[in-house]
Amino acid sequence: MLPMNVSHLKYCFFLLLLATVAWSCHGPEKKQPEAEEKTVTPGTPVTVTTVSTNALSAYIDLNATATFLQKHYVKANVNGYIQTVNAIPGKYVHAGETLFTLKTKEAMSVGNTINKLDTSFRFSGVNNIKADGNGYIAQLNHQTGDYVQDGEQLAAISDENSFAFILNLPYELRAYVKKGSEIPLTLPDGTVLKGRVDALMPTVDPTSQTQNIVIKVNGGQEIPENLIAKARIVKDNRTNAPSLPKSAILTNDVQSDFWVMKMIDSVTAVKVPIKKGIETDDRVEILEPKFLPSDKILVTGNYGLGDSARVTVGDGK
Repeated sequence: MLPMNVSHLKYCFFLLLLATVAWSCHGPEKKQPEAEEKTVTPGTPVTVTTVSTNALSAYIDLNATATFLQKHYVKANVNGYIQTVNAIPGKYVHAGETLFTLKTKEAMSVGNTINKLDTSFRFSGVNNIKADGNGYIAQLNHQTGDYVQDGEQLAAISDENSFAFILNLPYELRAYVKKGSEIPLTLPDGTVLKGRVDALMPTVDPTSQTQNIVIKVNGGQEIPENLIAKARIVKDNRTNAPSLPKSAILTNDVQSDFWVMKMIDSVTAVKVPIKKGIETDDRVEILEPKFLPSDKILVTGNYGLGDSARVTVGDGK
């Protein structure tokens, strides 16, 4: 029989082993977090703008062609031969300037004989043909040595005073163009001319239903015929119109409804229906509702956002 002290030691060892196994299963007590971290969903990146008051104009640009409405036709006044030609296509000539000299066929055949018989007669048979008005030589029909008949055209002069631009105006826009009204003309090189409606032709083209409008410009410019300029027809004007950039305006597929996205706090944008007015190349007049100068309207990142969308405002106006 073993002594009592050995048995007691074995019992104590058994208890220590149980305590060790229990501690290894449960492990040390974990410390509970004081509060769970919240996950923040980032909003759609956007930029904003505000409503501004501008002078706006609704207009339409149409083509206008430079032309000379009248031409002077230089004609022969006798049957004969052209002796000299002082006309060159494109040359500017003045009224009364001699362009051609003609010698009659009679003078060519008997002129020298008559002068020999009577030297005091001084028969030459030469006629001078002069320009009837100021302008440019638009057409030259004959040269030195040609035989021409009485009344035959020798050249054509574009009348400087008849220079104008012809605008083919669709008749539905007739209400916006009146005689004496001003129409700016922009040439292909960017030059802007101040035009004035001089006349409205009394006929309409049967096919295109356009009416020819004569637009006069200030003299001094050397503008070639058939040059095409842009004529701006103003349909409406607003002096103090509240407006937004076009990129701020949203619409549906059929463009029947329009709205903007307006910030109601630092992270939320809501849908606000609007009524449009005049539209220009980059801005749209807002008739309804009346926005405050402090209202922030989404100008980028707004496409496809739903009502009460969460957004993150970046650099913008």
